[in-house]
Amino acid sequence: MSQTPGDDCRLPPALADVARIEFDYADGDGIDFEPYPAFDSAEETTHWLRQWTGNPEADGSAYRVFGQDGAGGLAALWHGRPGRPLSEQPVVYVGSEGECDVVAGNLSDFLWLLAHGMGPAEADDERAERPDPELTALAERHATTPRRPAADIVKEARAAFPTFAEDLWALCR
Repeated sequence: MSQTPGDDCRLPPALADVARIEFDYADGDGIDFEPYPAFDSAEETTHWLRQWTGNPEADGSAYRVFGQDGAGGLAALWHGRPGRPLSEQPVVYVGSEGECDVVAGNLSDFLWLLAHGMGPAEADDERAERPDPELTALAERHATTPRRPAADIVKEARAAFPTFAEDLWALCR
């Protein structure tokens, strides 16, 4: 991953701040997200990708897993922009039931998604935004992109990486 050695599991400051927040699922009305205090190791990520795809040759080095939902779906930074800093890499969600897609074009946009009351698993939900004051303050401290509606963030990210899901599924055996 750009600017982050494979064995370095330290989160960037914005994600470290996210990891200190306790997310409330609120019986399905909140955010279903459990941030990790550090990135999964390269070995853990490769093991997970091999399990998810059924491909014993799959290489997880393009992913930095930083959280999960209650069903075991994972959120990760994906090295989709070679040579760019970690904070400029897209955020992806790979669910436990086979769902997968880009949810934000970069870490900054992911912070705004959270501020709107949506986590990686909720990015496809057509529910009303539920702004969260604590997450909004966090995004205002760290974000480098402008605030915009969650639906726009997701739409822009998927337009920038239209073949992500298809490419990930191509790894499956």
